[in-house]
Amino acid sequence: MWVCSGSPLVAEICAGAGLDWLLIDAEHSPNGLEGILAQLQAVHGYPVTAVVRPPANDTVLIKQYLDLGVQSLLIPMVHTADDAAAAVSAANYPPRGVRGVGSALARSARWNRIPGYLANASETITVIVQIESREAVDNVAKIVAVDGIDAVFIGPSDLAASMGVLGQQEHPDVVAAVEHCIKVAKAAGKPVGVNAFAEATARRYLAAGVDFILVGADVALLARGSEALAASYLPAAGPGPATSY
Repeated sequence: MWVCSGSPLVAEICAGAGLDWLLIDAEHSPNGLEGILAQLQAVHGYPVTAVVRPPANDTVLIKQYLDLGVQSLLIPMVHTADDAAAAVSAANYPPRGVRGVGSALARSARWNRIPGYLANASETITVIVQIESREAVDNVAKIVAVDGIDAVFIGPSDLAASMGVLGQQEHPDVVAAVEHCIKVAKAAGKPVGVNAFAEATARRYLAAGVDFILVGADVALLARGSEALAASYLPAAGPGPATSY
C-alpha cells in the first residue's frame, strides 16, 4: 500500500498490518528527506519491504535517498530508455554510474560500519521505473532492456491522462496499454507491478501476471473511513464550499 501521510506513526501502523510492501511517496505527498528517514526507521523492524518514490528522476535526489538508506527506488515519469539509463546511473557508483560518494557520512553504510559497502552497494539496491505515459508504453520494450533496471511499475492514472482520458483508469484503451506493458515485461523476464485500487481491476492485473501491486493508501483509507463514520452518526448534508486548504 501507499504511505502518503508523511507520518512515521502511520507508516509503522501500516508496516505491522501484514502487507508485503509499502511505497513511501515523495512525488505527490509531503515527504522531505527528514520525513523519509523517520519513516524508514519506523518500518525497519517489521517484515515488510519499503520502496520510496522520489519526486523526479533526479541524480541529486536519488543520491540523497540512497544515502538515507533507501534500498528500493521507484523512479517516476520514465518515458524513454535514456530516462531509464539515467536512473540506473544515478543509483550506482562510478565507473558504472555517477552516484556521489559519501558513505562515511551516510546511514546507508551505517557510517562506514558495513565492510565493503562501496564495492557491494549495487547488490543491495533495486531500481524500479514507472511507466505512466503513452510515450513510455511505446518505448516499454526498450526501457525493460536497459541494463540495471530491476523492475517496471505501471501507473494507470497518469497513463490515462496522457492518453486523453483523464481520470478514467478503467478505460479500455488504458487497460489494453497496461496489459501490453505487462506482457512485454514478462517476456523480458522483468518483474512488473501496477497500481489498482479497485479490487476487480487488481484481480484482473494479478491474473494477467503482475508480480507486485498497490491496492490502497493510508490517506485514502483514513478519508473513506472517517467519511463512513460521519455518515453513520450525522445527518446528511450537502457539500459546502471549501474555505481553505
